[in-house]
Amino acid sequence: MANGQQLAEQNFQTFCSWVESKTSDDFRQMVVRGGLSRREIAAQCGFSTSALNQNPRIKTALFAKEESLREVGILPSKVSKVDDGLALQLLPASGTVSRSVDAERLKRLEQENASLKAENQELKRQLEKFVVLREVLSTTGRLPR
Repeated sequence: MANGQQLAEQNFQTFCSWVESKTSDDFRQMVVRGGLSRREIAAQCGFSTSALNQNPRIKTALFAKEESLREVGILPSKVSKVDDGLALQLLPASGTVSRSVDAERLKRLEQENASLKAENQELKRQLEKFVVLREVLSTTGRLPR
């Protein structure tokens, strides 16, 4: 069993390799409330969300990545202060949020459509089997073995 430091190093290495494997489009699909979805990152990396906040190396690398994505225009830019004195707020970039939501919804619907088509084919196959059994039963009065 690994101790805490070894586990932290392992999680950091996992996070770094995960970041390298993602494209700009992958990051666009993960935008939630002006930042990257911490839950999705943790799920894809295979560790808990607390590792993102408690591991200082991961936390620093994640903030650096988000800043670089802001510079490129994938994430919306931060506004320094609001007139009411509220904390930092994020402004959505023009249309990027709605496009990412639409792309995510489209992906989910395509997956659902594919699974329903597969289920439909399986049910048709089963129906053919029972149509033959019904026909045999109606003509002979007995079920075939």
